[in-house]
Amino acid sequence: MNCKPFLAALLAPVFVLAIIGPNNQALARENVPKFKDYPVTEIYKGVTAPLILTRDGLRFKTRLHRAAEKQKPNFAGRYILTTWGCGAECVMGAVIDAKAGRISWWNFTVCCWGSDADEKFNPIGFRLDSNLLVFSCLRNEKEGDRGAHFYRFENGRFIYIRSILTPKE
Repeated sequence: MNCKPFLAALLAPVFVLAIIGPNNQALARENVPKFKDYPVTEIYKGVTAPLILTRDGLRFKTRLHRAAEKQKPNFAGRYILTTWGCGAECVMGAVIDAKAGRISWWNFTVCCWGSDADEKFNPIGFRLDSNLLVFSCLRNEKEGDRGAHFYRFENGRFIYIRSILTPKE
């Protein structure tokens, strides 16, 4: 099953209700994390700080430097979320603190959204004015993990909120 329609359904409550059924409509409205529920209060507009590279950062220093040089903050007010491919239908990446130069890594790949996904599909949902992240499809290609996985980013860490898995086919 393709994850793009599932993510769209999660972000459009009308479709969420159709997926989970009429008996759980109130529960669905309350339990689907929304970007607006995780706001940031400040947007950084300064110059991106020099990167502080650790051992993991050194492995991907060209990609990280390129993102820091070419992108402005696009996530959680002061961060540059950047990704790169790790195989067919697979991405990994990091979050760069534009103000301090620190790099934060999520500890999984995101993959397997299907070749029929729209070319504009992004398996990671994020916004400049929110610290909520939505990873769509499989984390680390793990069977039974297909769905939307919600995290909040706080103090350089990815804090798991919950997952809403796709129904079994």
